[in-house]
Amino acid sequence: MDKEERKTINEGQEDEMEIYGYNLCRWKLAIVSLGVVCTGGFLLLLLYWMPEWRVKATCIRAAIKDCEVVLLRTTDEFRKWFCAKIRFLSVETNPFSSPKSLANKVSIGHAVGLIENPAEENRHEMNKHSQSQSQQIRYFTHHSIKYFWNDTLHNFDFLKGLDEGVSFTSIHEKHSAGLTKGTHAYRKLLYGVNEIRVKVPSVFKLLIKEVLNPFYIFQLFSVILWCTNEYYYYAVAIVVMSVLSIVSSLYSIRKHYVTLHDMVAAHSIVRVTVCRVNEESGEIFSTDLVPGDIIVIPLNGLVMPCDAVLINGTCIVNESMLTGESVPVTKTNLPNPSVEIKGAGNELYNPETHKRHTLFCGTTVIQTRFYTGELVKAIVVRTGFSTTKGQLVRSILYPKPTDFKLYRDACLFLLCLVAVAAIGFIYTIVNNILNEVGVKEIIVESLDIITITVPPALPAAMTVGIVYAQERLKKIGIFSISPQRINICGQLNLVCFDKTGTLTEDGLDLWGIQRVENSCFLSPEENVCNEKLVKSQFVACMATCHSLTKIDGVLSGDPLDLKMFEAIGWTLQEATEEETALHNQIMPTVVRPPKQLLPEFTPAADQDMELFELPANYEIGIVRQFPFSSALQRMSVVTKVLWDKKMDAYMKGAPEAITSLCKPETVPADFEKVLEDYTRQGFRVIALAHRKLESKLTWHKVQNVSRDTIENNMDFMGLIIMQNKLKRETPAVLADLHKADIRTVMVTGDNMLTALSVARDCGMILPQDKVIVAEALPPKDGKVAKINWHYADTLTPCSNSSEIDPETIPIKLAHDSSEDLQVTRYHFAMNGKSFSVILEHFQDLVPKLMLHGTVFARMAPDQKTQLIEALQKVDYYVGMCGDGANDCGALKRAHGGISLSELEASVASPFTSKTPSISCVPNLIREGRAALITSFCVFKFMALYSIIQYFSVILLYSILSNLGDFQFLFIDLAIILVVVFTMSLNPACKELVAQKPPSGLISGTLLFSVLSQIIICIGFQSVGFFWVRQQPWYEKWHPGSDACNTAGTLDWNSSHFPNETEPDEHNIQNYENTTLFFISSFQYIIVAVALSKGKPFRQPSYKNYAFLLCVITLIVFTLFIMLHPVASIDKAFQIVCVPNQWRVNMLLIVVANALVSFLMENVFLDMVLWKVVFSRDKQGESRFTTTQPPQNSVDRWGKCCLSWVLGCRKKIPKAKYMHLAQELLVDPEWPPKPQTTTEAKALFKENGSCQTSTAT
Repeated sequence: MDKEERKTINEGQEDEMEIYGYNLCRWKLAIVSLGVVCTGGFLLLLLYWMPEWRVKATCIRAAIKDCEVVLLRTTDEFRKWFCAKIRFLSVETNPFSSPKSLANKVSIGHAVGLIENPAEENRHEMNKHSQSQSQQIRYFTHHSIKYFWNDTLHNFDFLKGLDEGVSFTSIHEKHSAGLTKGTHAYRKLLYGVNEIRVKVPSVFKLLIKEVLNPFYIFQLFSVILWCTNEYYYYAVAIVVMSVLSIVSSLYSIRKHYVTLHDMVAAHSIVRVTVCRVNEESGEIFSTDLVPGDIIVIPLNGLVMPCDAVLINGTCIVNESMLTGESVPVTKTNLPNPSVEIKGAGNELYNPETHKRHTLFCGTTVIQTRFYTGELVKAIVVRTGFSTTKGQLVRSILYPKPTDFKLYRDACLFLLCLVAVAAIGFIYTIVNNILNEVGVKEIIVESLDIITITVPPALPAAMTVGIVYAQERLKKIGIFSISPQRINICGQLNLVCFDKTGTLTEDGLDLWGIQRVENSCFLSPEENVCNEKLVKSQFVACMATCHSLTKIDGVLSGDPLDLKMFEAIGWTLQEATEEETALHNQIMPTVVRPPKQLLPEFTPAADQDMELFELPANYEIGIVRQFPFSSALQRMSVVTKVLWDKKMDAYMKGAPEAITSLCKPETVPADFEKVLEDYTRQGFRVIALAHRKLESKLTWHKVQNVSRDTIENNMDFMGLIIMQNKLKRETPAVLADLHKADIRTVMVTGDNMLTALSVARDCGMILPQDKVIVAEALPPKDGKVAKINWHYADTLTPCSNSSEIDPETIPIKLAHDSSEDLQVTRYHFAMNGKSFSVILEHFQDLVPKLMLHGTVFARMAPDQKTQLIEALQKVDYYVGMCGDGANDCGALKRAHGGISLSELEASVASPFTSKTPSISCVPNLIREGRAALITSFCVFKFMALYSIIQYFSVILLYSILSNLGDFQFLFIDLAIILVVVFTMSLNPACKELVAQKPPSGLISGTLLFSVLSQIIICIGFQSVGFFWVRQQPWYEKWHPGSDACNTAGTLDWNSSHFPNETEPDEHNIQNYENTTLFFISSFQYIIVAVALSKGKPFRQPSYKNYAFLLCVITLIVFTLFIMLHPVASIDKAFQIVCVPNQWRVNMLLIVVANALVSFLMENVFLDMVLWKVVFSRDKQGESRFTTTQPPQNSVDRWGKCCLSWVLGCRKKIPKAKYMHLAQELLVDPEWPPKPQTTTEAKALFKENGSCQTSTAT
């Protein structure tokens, strides 16, 4: 294949796609047009459903750079196809510049004058004249993103802004001057309107799209067929159902679009002030913004219409739309390398890495602070759907398909039904030809068998359980934007939890402080608010080193900072707009202690009182703030005490990060031991440090000094100990999950030891369990990457890990069967840095670590997402529960993400809990299991309904008969639909059990259930069909037949007098029809009751009162018309009279059918087959962590017999983690021994993984 014909776009990204080029072919188009006419439009529908067929049928392959149409295919497991038409954009270009070079610039987006000097671009604009020529740029649009042809890459690439490949220096020196109007117009032509536009499709468009669904096309085909066959009543009933379904679907789809449109459009168009080159500021609509524009952030704030990097001033921003936390965040200007960071000018700007300097689209700027004469300015870096908010909206508009075995198996099962229908189709044609039936009837009856075998109501029936589950979840405060995921939640076997705000209380309480004097720890102090400490540097650090701000007079900010500030009882005062404008510098935020804590000062009579000695004037101004960075794990401030000559620098953060920046001699020798003691007890520990700055550092110099200049050579001051209490319900919920054999994993941004302590306190790690800490180090100084394994000591907190007794290492227990091998529980723990190193250099160890990894500390948001992906790669069904802050990516990626935040970030999560408690997790799993079992029950019931009716019709076709119109109507409406809609009402079982429902229809238990019921129903139908023909009174029915011997009974005969003058054209009325109608009617009810399972996943069917009432009513009515004929009913149903003895015989057939069906489904299947399969699945899925009793002899006998009957041999578990667990049981090198090191053996990778060796 020519390399030009296949390329990859978005390589290495989530939306990576293969791209193929095609050109329209006229002769192919002519053939397709002829085919459309010949097939009555069906070929056109087929090509509409299959874009790859459409393109390949009408086009020929071409080089991508010259093609007219592109065919796109995703590279993920779904391999989904899309097609797009190539369009052209006309751009006026300078005649002296090469058109090809211009195309290169345009196609790589950020090279369109964004990396180059804008001034140079402006000169080009000014030099344009009448000789300018038009350049055609090729592009296509996919999922709201434009892809332009790039001659340099020889591929299509999306248009980028200032978010990639732009250095700090370039932003400050080349892009801070603004754009000319010409350059702005030029870029707007390329980038388009800055708008996240969610089009609400018209009702007509939605209607056409919905009606063209294969399901509705099949229903239309069925209705036409039934009308041809004069089945008007049923046809009308199906039309009414379809119309109601379409209206309901259109309403929900349009409501979803309107809601999303309103959410996005609420602040999408605003007027903003932009700065132009050598011009005054001017106002434009936000829709006209392009990357490179400089916007002025007003004092009273605004909702950001784009992504922009702050170059002047400071902003207080509410990012709840993105993070789920309404905590105000301080944004500072991007450091200017020429002034601040020496030698770091080549650092490239990235919106995610430098988010503390980035204002994201959709976030609300609450306040701004600036120098007099220097407005708060930001440079636009991304617009439209390229922004962070745009990407979020795109993920909602174009979600990834839900991959679930149930849906794949359902399609496979439908194909099996189609194959069965094909057999019936052929049989009907052959049988009718042999019986010399007319051509019209052959066509109608052979097509009718297809509509019987593949029921049109199947998709609607399958969604009923999900709809009911969604309503039940709403009642307990869990809301879903992706109902199809409810079923998937029934399969969850691992749940990841964020710690702070999820497992533990949202807020932290100050437990105490432990100061340092003369490099030694003092005793812990509980009360910080006292006269002794009020003027200490320790309290000064607590008073100033935070990101608190006042919004509408209320102190707001990070909960930890609030607790810390409240503990000291100080007050905070921010400068007003007037004060800032009055002085030629930023007026600082000022903090003051409570007056009652200041010592009273009485000067001597002969002593003058100095101003700075006045107690009322003790206050500290915060001159400069370096906000908290999760990457650096610290924040710092520069402050000045009123009237003091020198400034102070204070720093707080993670103890490990702070001590590394302090003078070693100021850090106590027992620092690590003290820290470990606190973290083992589950405390959150924050370290403080201080430094007196040089007097030469003036106010203005401090505003431009680099962070690294301030944050070094500090004096260690001590520790703040915060207590993060477990939520009351956490231990009980985790215990329930463990009982249900569902793994729990902690993913937190907190300290490793604190996380381990919380994991033990909440029961995630039991007291007797072993914890292996994996400390991975990246390659350095020519040395390969390595992992140091340490065993966390749980018995003696102060002992050294090297003193662990080798006998306490997890020992594998030998048993007679590999399935019974078990091991004492052990857990892996690691931090985010180690996790990244392992992902990069030890890929072959990742699955093993995922199998037992329980605590992941210091995890960044992207690392949380990577962890979810790693767990999914070993076939876990992963749930994620977080409070919304930093968890959005993981919540979206998990099979079942549930947010405990009700803010707008919950839009990214499939589920949102109204109550911020993890008790929603077992509730969701229980409802998911109930919905999943309901789906299985309904699908099995609908499949059996199809086969039962199919076999009834096949038997009747053999005598050139069929079921009557009202018989079909009674079965399909009165029995099937009513049963389906009520059997789905069983609520979830209140207890979460260890058994897990099967994930697909193609499993031994379900197939055995369906096949056994099919055989039973076919068997009893055959008995009835052939037995009635053996009766002494049997004859081929005709209007004068009197099998009941009711010549003297006027009531009965009078009802049949009209038949003598109106012959039965379709031969509906006969003894076989009547017999099969009654037996099959009861069979539908029997299989509904037999398949409507209750425990262990749903509550018993007898508690489903609607279903119970429905079943009783149907049984009573059917028994009544069978045992006590009513002339009018018999006439409507086209039932003929049969002797009373035959009615009793039919009742005996029905009773025998019911007994066999119930015994097969509820005794043999549940007590033997399901028990054996579940016990095997449970053993395979278990983490080999708890000691379980061996299988008893009955189970072993049942397993052996079942394997012999079904011809099954022992199979390797399908799930990768189950297979891996079995392998590790016989691996003598796993788990790693204490105090060993695993090194990456080679720098090269072989088949995507690294070889490892272990050295002691």
